[in-house]
Amino acid sequence: MANPSRSSTGGPEIVVCNTCRHSAEAREDAQGRRGGARLADALRSARSADARYAAVTVSEMACLFACSAFCTVHLRERGKMSYVMGHFSPDANAARALLDYAVHYAASDDGQVRYADWPEGVKGHFLTRSPPLESSAA
Repeated sequence: MANPSRSSTGGPEIVVCNTCRHSAEAREDAQGRRGGARLADALRSARSADARYAAVTVSEMACLFACSAFCTVHLRERGKMSYVMGHFSPDANAARALLDYAVHYAASDDGQVRYADWPEGVKGHFLTRSPPLESSAA
């Protein structure tokens, strides 16, 4: 399960639903892999191939409860708005779009990224936005 306290890099974290279906017709691909697991692998592969993505952590958890919007991810960082996004293909193009968005997200003060900076591959994929989780003053 994903660690809700913070990412291992201190930057943004993309939490991938590793149980998301492969497609509307199939839970798994021909090799028996779920779409979410394939998307997580694509994200890790793209992350390791490009130093711009080094500050982004990729983690997994079972079921983000957005089953009709497979493949889904949750982008978060302490003190910033978080986003659940879905309807991604489990491939390298989706992975790069998510990581490119996460780089802009990391550079923002509050998690809001100017629409002009959104990669084409994330447009139309946002499902929810949540307020920041602030540290308690206690």
